[in-house]
Amino acid sequence: MIKKWYFYASLIVIITFLTLGFKPFNIETKPWFLIEKTDGSEYIFPSQDKDDYPESNNLNVPYTGNHLVGFKEAVAFKESQGKYRKVNSLGYMGKYQFGSEALRAIGVRNDKAFLKNPALQEKAFIALLSKNKWILRNEIEKYEGKIINGVAITESGILAAAHLGGAGSVKSFFKNRGTRYFRDAYGTSLRSYMKAFGGYDLSHIEADSNATIND
Repeated sequence: MIKKWYFYASLIVIITFLTLGFKPFNIETKPWFLIEKTDGSEYIFPSQDKDDYPESNNLNVPYTGNHLVGFKEAVAFKESQGKYRKVNSLGYMGKYQFGSEALRAIGVRNDKAFLKNPALQEKAFIALLSKNKWILRNEIEKYEGKIINGVAITESGILAAAHLGGAGSVKSFFKNRGTRYFRDAYGTSLRSYMKAFGGYDLSHIEADSNATIND
């Protein structure tokens, strides 16, 4: 009877020791994920502390040069992060976020087909550049190389601004010497596009009033 008592007592001591041995004491932990309770369910989100992700400080957008391909990819990254299938809350679509009106102007009639066709989207971007370059040819000739309201004016900046707000908004910008300018529904300004996308070489884009996707 005594031997059984010693056996069970020893077993309890061993189990207690092992249990405590695996329990952390005063270990400083880092909250890599935050748990938020809303409607009774638990949702896990990444930490809101930027220092928890030191590698994010080293992320860079790939540089693709100051020629047409660099311009295209820079605009695409700003517009949609380069996603061909993206449609925003206002209905602008594709890698370069075209509106239906702009698509009709370059000969695109089927929005759904456009959204599913990367090659068509690339052709549409070039066609719109050509059309806007013709519409804004006088502004490009007159203002390129000048500084308007703190913005160094370049051909690529003008064409990027036209992509954002339309050629008419760019004409208005110059008419008002840069004191009044377009902002889109998300608050992005035409002026910011002129600055961000200035300095690219788009000399190979031909100005064409009749540019379409079939050219």
